[in-house]
Amino acid sequence: MKILTNWLRTYVPNIPADDHQLADDLTLRGIAVEGVHDLGPAADDQSNGHLFEMDITTNRVDAMNHYGIAREAATIYNLPLLPLHTELPASTPAPAFPVRIDAPHLCGRFTARVLRNVTIAPSAGLISDYFSLLGQKQISNAVDASNFVLLGMGHPTHAFDLDKLQGGIVVRLAHQGEKLKLLDGTERTLEPDDLVVADEVKALALAGVMGGYDSMITPETKNILVEAAWFDPASIRRSSRRHLLHTDASHRFERGADFNAAPIANHLVSQLILASGGHAEGDLIDIAIPATAAKTASRPSINLSVTQVQRHLGTTLEDTPTQSALTPELIYQYLTALGCTLIPTRLAVQLEHEMIADGPVFPPGYFSDHAGHISLVNDLFAVQLPSWRLDLEREIDLIEEVARVYGYNRFANTLPTPGIVIAHPTAAAEAAVRTRLLALGFSESISSTFASQQDSDLFATAGQGTIPMENPLSDEASLLRPSLVPGMVTMLAHNLNRDVKDVRLFEQGQIFTGTTDQVSESAQLSLGLTGAVPATPLHTAHDAPIFELKGAIESLLSLFAPAPLTFTTEAPVWLQPGRSATALLDGTPIAHFGELVHTQREARKLRQPIYLAQLDLAKLYALPLKKVTARDLSRFQAVERDFSFTFPDSMQWHTIATAIHTLNIPELQRLTPTEIFRDPKGKSVPPSHYALLLKCVFQSNDRTLREEELTTWWSNIITTLTNLGGTIRAGEFTM
Repeated sequence: MKILTNWLRTYVPNIPADDHQLADDLTLRGIAVEGVHDLGPAADDQSNGHLFEMDITTNRVDAMNHYGIAREAATIYNLPLLPLHTELPASTPAPAFPVRIDAPHLCGRFTARVLRNVTIAPSAGLISDYFSLLGQKQISNAVDASNFVLLGMGHPTHAFDLDKLQGGIVVRLAHQGEKLKLLDGTERTLEPDDLVVADEVKALALAGVMGGYDSMITPETKNILVEAAWFDPASIRRSSRRHLLHTDASHRFERGADFNAAPIANHLVSQLILASGGHAEGDLIDIAIPATAAKTASRPSINLSVTQVQRHLGTTLEDTPTQSALTPELIYQYLTALGCTLIPTRLAVQLEHEMIADGPVFPPGYFSDHAGHISLVNDLFAVQLPSWRLDLEREIDLIEEVARVYGYNRFANTLPTPGIVIAHPTAAAEAAVRTRLLALGFSESISSTFASQQDSDLFATAGQGTIPMENPLSDEASLLRPSLVPGMVTMLAHNLNRDVKDVRLFEQGQIFTGTTDQVSESAQLSLGLTGAVPATPLHTAHDAPIFELKGAIESLLSLFAPAPLTFTTEAPVWLQPGRSATALLDGTPIAHFGELVHTQREARKLRQPIYLAQLDLAKLYALPLKKVTARDLSRFQAVERDFSFTFPDSMQWHTIATAIHTLNIPELQRLTPTEIFRDPKGKSVPPSHYALLLKCVFQSNDRTLREEELTTWWSNIITTLTNLGGTIRAGEFTM
């Protein structure tokens, strides 16, 4: 967003800082100025000031205009904010123009004013000057007035050619298949949940998004109807997304406009249009829905405790040994400047060291008798919220506002009081999982908490309900995610689409199942990889990614107390049959892993296979975390021995390793399969068999190993492998 400093200073004329310092001070208060551009001298040899490139967060729609930024500046420097002047010439008497709201749940307020005998001409004066500096397109004085007010005080408005209307205004839902030609020249087919501003015959505008072509202002326009309204954010968001229209108006309505701004904006636009000629007819038509007002402009007050402000925000650099710099006076000053109304609700009166509870109620702002005899310390305020700050909902929001305006850089760096901060019960386990996966070459990622209905149908566990959003941002984010896998697929695809072909990601997060009345959260882990994985002695390059995921799962489980781990080839539908498996912990599924099913790969237009795993962290965290121990390295010689056996294909490595470990040889430090091969011709290795080369490392911590005990261990290993159906390969056993 672009802000002119000269325009800004018309609302707060006496800002003591220059434009660069103003940019820094705003940025430190969360109103980020990303660029400052000198606009050079004006025609009268005065400076044009600077252009601020602003980055305003989506919850601060009140600051997406010059007046909102001016309010922030006035608060920072404790200066008065000049009011907006909305005076109009006296109007001629006339019956009220007919306006009807047929969708009161979607249109909470609608204002309209009739202007007669207007003159349509190019804009001049400040509007022309400011628009030139902003690079804003100029159309005509009537249209530019609407845009000027939007940039100035932030509320969208619209002007209709009154002579093109048939009857009065009706705010209603569109009819199925109804057509509307918009200002951009495109014709849209409307849906029944599109909100429109219409006359008695036809739709005139897609409410809160864009006006209609057939009622637009032209050079021939003589009579105008100025409209300013409040529309439901979710309704505007749906229409904007459905019709792929993102406008300055929809950007603001989607985020929650100011309910009380509509009549002010209407006055300001009318004022600018009438400056070129014409007169107002009748009074302002202002229809407000009480239920909407109660949810926006007339929300219940919030109790704010000064003690809680000081407790949450802690020590400042200006504190004294006996008093916090965040005094009741300062809190009152900041929040009042931001538009809040603070009413003291409890006063403690100290008179000659005697505490009198519930003392007299003094006017707001009266806190002390400077003679030192009476000290009034306000402890609790009832805070009435401004209509333009819908993001303020709780006491902690007000505390954050105090911290923001005071300046985060003015707080002391302090450590929490011992015993106050308590680690989450799963914090150590989460850290262990994160550290292990980073060591395995995976990078941590974060995906959206939302999912589409289509992804939820595919990736959700059967039998578990999904949670729909009441006001979804889009169809692609209509549900709380029942699985982390859709987000992982999206992130892998994002990398592939940008020519990043080798990717390894993991995400720890919550999934949501159940119903809207009873939502269940569960900790899950998602792994994703794509790209080349080198072949190993045990696996081909084609199979290696799947076994890398299997190894990662086994490695994570090794961090916790041992439990029987087995695998089955059964897997969910989002994994390719024959290229996937399920890990069972004590016979209960704990993880699924494998290659994404080919139909999904084709549907998502993925350039190469991707491999996924989903692990139930809730079950994993139920196991005790192993304690990390360390021991001295042995000073004695290690002995390596290789064993080469032939096994049938049905023999799994897990069975072989378990059988050897059950021999309970403490000195067996490492057992590694170093080579596996098959002979397609069946000469060196029989058909349906494979040859396995095992490396065993023996070492004692307290002695040099003797030949006779080594011989005993080797003999036991050979016997064990033979009993498993293995055949020792002649000449392959090395000593």
